Amino acid sequence: MPRSKNKTDRKKLFRRVRRPTLKHITILPSLVTILNGICGFAAIAFASKGTMTSPGGFSHFTMSGYMIILAMIADLLDGRLARMNLTTSSFGGQLDSLCDIISFGVAPAFLMLRVLEHKLSGLGLSPTTEMFLERFIWAAAAGYLSCAAIRLARFNVENEEDESAHMSFVGLPTPAAEGVIVSLVILHQDNLPSLNIIIYALPFCALGSAVLMVSRIQYPHVLNQYLRGKKPFSYLIRVLLLAAFIYWTNIQAAMVLTACGFAASGFIKWLYFKTVSKKRKIVAEAQPALTTDTNTDHIVEEDELG
Repeated sequence: MPRSKNKTDRKKLFRRVRRPTLKHITILPSLVTILNGICGFAAIAFASKGTMTSPGGFSHFTMSGYMIILAMIADLLDGRLARMNLTTSSFGGQLDSLCDIISFGVAPAFLMLRVLEHKLSGLGLSPTTEMFLERFIWAAAAGYLSCAAIRLARFNVENEEDESAHMSFVGLPTPAAEGVIVSLVILHQDNLPSLNIIIYALPFCALGSAVLMVSRIQYPHVLNQYLRGKKPFSYLIRVLLLAAFIYWTNIQAAMVLTACGFAASGFIKWLYFKTVSKKRKIVAEAQPALTTDTNTDHIVEEDELG
């Protein structure tokens, strides 16, 4: 009996555990999501070629930036298509995050790294200074990539498939974070190649975006909050003013202002409510105490007069 019992226990131990198998997926949203990842891969390939000019007349750094923007457009469409067809699934969310880490994590970090390495190579710095700057750039790129991965993993854990839950984001979204880096690179390459301060600001912008991604600062979902459904008439005026601003200014400069303004808006609101609302709370708590003391003084004076 003991031997047969041991055999039974071993069979139970080594028995294959049946896992749930994926039988059906939605084709169109999945294809758009994969397009997101392919655009990110193309961005890495363009960035690896350096400053050579592409057949379209743009530098490869610029083409890399535009590929990341195409990936961002694909990322906006895949979730929208899935929700319109009521076909959101865990598979789609996982696939989206895997493609996002390529397009909005690896690609912007690698693009920033290649642009800054190319810039440093032409400065003629001492070996010690150049090594220090290269390590700092690598640290900024690695920090950005790490925070992007953490941001996506946290989003997968906390995300809800209900459309009503997608009105705001906790932390700066990864497409908005890459928009800060990519817009600065495109502006420098296309319009202001002699203005090196834009390139030198890239690692600091990457580190700032990384911190905002893993923060708990609330950012609005622009499409759901301002463009979806019925909105006040003032929203239309804002959209028209934004379109006029983009038409009046250079489109690359408008991209920089939009991306950096959106990233900074959440932090400014958080800082405002932390400081101003805290002061108001302190004043509100102090007022009842002052009123009580004043009423007590009046009572004491009346007793003395009596």
